[in-house]
Parts: sequence; C-alpha cells; structure tokens
Amino acid sequence: MSPQRYDYIVVGGGSAGCIAAAELAEDPNVTVLVLEAGPAAEDHPETLHADGYKDAFINDAVFWERFTTPQRHSAGQRFFVGTGSTLGGSGSVNGMVYTRGAKQDYDEWPEGWRWRDVVSDFEAIEGKLRPRRRPPTQWTEACISAATACGFSRREDLNDGDLSDVIGYEWMTYEGDRRRSSYVAFIKDHPKPNLHVRPNSLVHRIVLDEQHRACAVEVKTGDSLERIEVTREVVMTAGALETPKLLMVSGIGPSQTLRAAGVTVVRDIPGIGVGLHDHPNVPLFFTSREPVDCNYPQLYSFYRTNPAAPLPEGQSDTCYVFWPARSAMKQAMQRMLPGKVLPPSLYDGRLKQVIRDGVGLAFGSSSVRKAVDHLYGIVVILGKPCSRGSVRLASSDPTAAAIVDPGYFSDPRDMETMVRGVAMARRLSRSGGLAALNSRELMPGPWNQGDKAVSRWVEKNAITTYHFAGTCQMGANGTSVCDDRLRLRGVSGIRIADASAIPTTPVSALNAPSMLVGYRAAKFIRQERSA
Repeated sequence: MSPQRYDYIVVGGGSAGCIAAAELAEDPNVTVLVLEAGPAAEDHPETLHADGYKDAFINDAVFWERFTTPQRHSAGQRFFVGTGSTLGGSGSVNGMVYTRGAKQDYDEWPEGWRWRDVVSDFEAIEGKLRPRRRPPTQWTEACISAATACGFSRREDLNDGDLSDVIGYEWMTYEGDRRRSSYVAFIKDHPKPNLHVRPNSLVHRIVLDEQHRACAVEVKTGDSLERIEVTREVVMTAGALETPKLLMVSGIGPSQTLRAAGVTVVRDIPGIGVGLHDHPNVPLFFTSREPVDCNYPQLYSFYRTNPAAPLPEGQSDTCYVFWPARSAMKQAMQRMLPGKVLPPSLYDGRLKQVIRDGVGLAFGSSSVRKAVDHLYGIVVILGKPCSRGSVRLASSDPTAAAIVDPGYFSDPRDMETMVRGVAMARRLSRSGGLAALNSRELMPGPWNQGDKAVSRWVEKNAITTYHFAGTCQMGANGTSVCDDRLRLRGVSGIRIADASAIPTTPVSALNAPSMLVGYRAAKFIRQERSA
C-alpha cells in the first residue's frame, strides 16, 4: 500500500506536472507523489503514438469535457474548452507542437523570466524530450512559397526566439511512431523509486493548517475519499482551468466568489481565477488542384498583422497554421459538431454519439475522402489577445465544472486583428505555390466580403486553440497571485507550476512554456532547499 505522507504532492500529471515531479524526484532523499484525475496513458495507447492524436481528440475518457459560458462577442456560442485528462495531460492528446515563443513574449514576464534567463532551461527540457521537425512535402513547400511571396521570411529554426514575420517547420514532440509527451520523456523513460504516480485520482481539496500552510490533500480514488499528508509543498499543475478551481474549492481565492458558491473563506486572494486568456482561432478552408501530401499540421508562421496592436514594433501578434484536412478532419468534426448543434441539456446524451457516428459514416464514402484529400485550412490564431476573462466556482462541489468565461473578443482590438488575419490568409491562398495549385476558397466564401461581414463570420466560427493561461499570475508586485518563484502569496507550502502562472501568453503554442514553468518550479524548490 502507498504511504499516506509525502514530501511533495504534485496535483496534476500533465505537461508541467510530469516534469516538476520528475525533477523533484532527482533528489533520492525526498518522496514525490503525482495525482492525476485521468487514466494512465497506457490504458489508452493512442496517447502514446504519434499518429494517435486524432483518435485521442475524440476519446472522452482522456478529455475534460468543458464548455464556456455563452460568449457575448462570439454570437452567443458556447466554446468547447476540453483539455487532456490523462498522464501527460494535453501533451498526450495535442498535435505535438513544441514552440518556445518569441524573445519579446518573455519581456512581458517578470524579471528573471526573460529569454536570456530561460533558454538554458528549455535546452535542459529538450535534452530529454528530444523534439524534432518533420520532413518537407510538396504541399508544405508550396505554403512556404506563398508566405515568402507575402512578406514572411523562411526560418529554419522557429525556436531561436525570433518570430517576427517568419514561417518554418515547427518542432514536434515525437520520435519515430511514438509520441514523446513529458510523461513519456520524464517519467516513463526514467522511473524512480521515490516517485509515485497515481492516475484516476481526483483531488477534492487542499488542506491548510492553522498557520495557513498546506498540510494535506483530500483525494477521491474510486469510491473512497482519503487524506494524504504533505511535509514540504503542494505543487499545483492541474492547468489554467483546474488549478484556480481547486484552490477556490479549498477556500483560497476571491472571498466574494467563494461565499457566492457556498465555500468557507480560508484565505482571501482576489487574483485567483482572474485574467484568463487564450488563443482563439478561425479556420479558412480551401481546395487545391492536387491532393495535399501531408498528414500533420507541421508548418507554423507568425506575423505582425495589426500594426495598431499594443505591442513593440516588429513583434508578431498572429499565428498562421497550414492544416491538411486529411490529417484529422473527421475527428475534428466528431469532436466539435455535437457541441455546435446540440443544446447543453442534450449534449451528454445519446445524440452526441449519433452525430459522431453519422460523421464517421459520411467519411466512409470514397467521394468524401477524395474531397478531403484536396482540402486544406489556413488557421488564423490570435496570438497576443487583449481580451481577458475568468474562472469562477459554480458550487462548492469539487466534481462540478467551473464557470469558464474567456471573454473572447471583449476587447475590440482582438476582432480587428482577426479580420486583418482573415485578409492575410486569403492573400496567402492566392500567392506563390498555393496559387500554382489553383487554390479555391470554400470558407468564408465569396459572400463574406468586407470587414463587417468577416467580423460576423469570425464571431460565429471561432474556436479555441486550447492555450489557456493567466488565472494565477506570477509577478514581483504584491497584488500578483504568486511571486516570481511561483510561491502562492498569502499561504505557505503551495506553488503554482503550470500555465496558470503565465502573466501574458506567448504568441506561439503553450505546451513548451507550460513545461518551462513546471521545470523552473522544481528548480526553485531545489535551490531553496540547498540555500
């Protein structure tokens, strides 16, 4: 039987949590426990295969099923905001993109977190993760030709910190036919006797003693609720949507929000759950004369689309992803369509599976498959959003979903950037190698012209990129939720070690920066112990 006391308890076995736990366990004199709400990755083999990401995307067993509140500036739609719930977290179900971000992104973070401060940490992570790029194809080279014709520069390494108006092959976390999530690279490949991993273990509450120090966690495994004591620290790595919720159900957070949910206030910390932001995106679809000879979204590009954006000159504000529909069009529709067409009261019922089965049946047609082989998307991602939202409690029940309101496009500058981004995507499709493939626009289509029409189209068709951040922001000032070493202010023995702590999201994908936060949390803990 596992012990009921550990030096460190890591809450959440995702991208950041696996690294934080493994790095802490490098000291053989401490004990570390990882508590993951979802199942073991081995129970769902698609999470361990490079080609399995599309199947993992529609496996409800490895996803948190969540929706936002109706978004006022997005035609009232509810966004599906599910994230990975298995060992490896979203890093076990995503498209395997590994991008550090731009140097300018880290200028927005606290002192000590600038590009020059974090490069060596990224390199240490990559030593085990071993990310790599996929080989070019005829279609990807046509996309690069189109981008360079529109003012982008081809860049061989998108992880060198310069993401100003560039395109290139992004690094991806795979090796051969295997996915290399942080779980695989840091825990599965390097087991340690002092590191215990418990899947299917939902943390209900963090317990504080009379001195407001974390002393235990309450966790539900199967039908039993148990208490596990911690002697040093609880490391929160449940993600930007779950970490603030867990703190709040534990009585740590904005007092007014807690009382409204029926939670006894243990520590009033107003900033918890505030500042949520994400990368919303909208996909434009085109068909080409030739089949698309690519099975992964392996090209990323970055551009300063809106010169009026509140950013330094030259800093990119938008990401453009060239997406071959053949890679995962069926699974994308099976995941997203039920949430688009079904009311909340019917989503969890039989109709969701009926819709998924219908999509699967349609894709069984040879004519549909042939059409999809010629289909590609240019996904316009808002990389530097100005809009901010929140995560709040719906009730004191730790199993109840939080109220997630990202506030998409509540700042009008974000929609201005997206409208300009759609114009750029259209221009890309008519340029260079894509023009030579006789690309024809299917969506938004010729009937959606002019800024107002495009804005309405974006409102109705935007989706999330699953890059949630900022709900427990770090900073040097006393109003930030955690300090620049990720220690939660107002209590002892709790550290925020995931994307919750990120104050301003990088323009690129968030998996690598999330790993960075987890790695540095463990590094800080080790430094403080040896001081």
